[in-house]
Amino acid sequence: MTQILEAPSSVAAAPAAPPARARRSRGFLRTVWPPLVVFVLIIAVWSVASALLGDRSFLLPAPYRIFTDGLFDPIVGPEILEALGQTSLVAFIGLTIAIVLGVAWAIVMLQAKWAERSLYPYAVILQCIPILALVPLIGFWFGYGLPGRVIVCVLIALFPIVSNTLFGLQSVDKSQKELFQLQHARRWTTLWKLQLPAALPSMFVGLRTSAGLSIVGAIVGDYFFRRGTPGLGSLMSAYTSRLLAPELYASVVVAALLGVVIFIGFGLISKLAVGRWYDATKA
Repeated sequence: MTQILEAPSSVAAAPAAPPARARRSRGFLRTVWPPLVVFVLIIAVWSVASALLGDRSFLLPAPYRIFTDGLFDPIVGPEILEALGQTSLVAFIGLTIAIVLGVAWAIVMLQAKWAERSLYPYAVILQCIPILALVPLIGFWFGYGLPGRVIVCVLIALFPIVSNTLFGLQSVDKSQKELFQLQHARRWTTLWKLQLPAALPSMFVGLRTSAGLSIVGAIVGDYFFRRGTPGLGSLMSAYTSRLLAPELYASVVVAALLGVVIFIGFGLISKLAVGRWYDATKA
């Protein structure tokens, strides 16, 4: 009689992978809770510092006053929202013009080395000139209304688009470019079907940077050009001159949130446009 002995399995069963929803939830928490902790610490330090200032607490009002005296005030709140709409309009127009000019500028420099050597130094010079030195000239030439504000916004937001687009266009894989040459593809065909798609990741890096700078440009232009519908810059100037600290801090917070929203928006667009194939090439 043969006795068959079955040895116990020494290999433990692998634990089941967590469901995709649980992984996404944990990833979201890991992303969100660190900045929330820092935010709570900032608010706590801010509140203590405001209390220690005593009679001079108007220099640093308590955080809750930003909402009670600023955003939720029946007069100040609508005023800030109207100014937010004007600043958003200027930033959107300026950013759109900067995108068109910046991409076109980079494409022209891509066509020949002499074009890059001739034009790129002026992009650097434009970036290095303090914008406050140009604001009086812009107002003198183009007036102090919407066109002047848009031009200030374009000048501030232009360089990151030019530099990042040019970098992306020049970073195309050499073998892919040679393949297009073997197929006798025309220059514009190569640009449209190879170089521009390959440059999208770098272009979106420039767009995200320029999106934040467009808010800065809109506020700077509005701060000095105070004609027409007031934006956040005009309100900041008025609140500063009248020593209305809670209202001033409220307008600064709104401007910062606008920049964050635009930055996140372009980040989401970047993931939708190039996220899958770009991540795959990096794997």
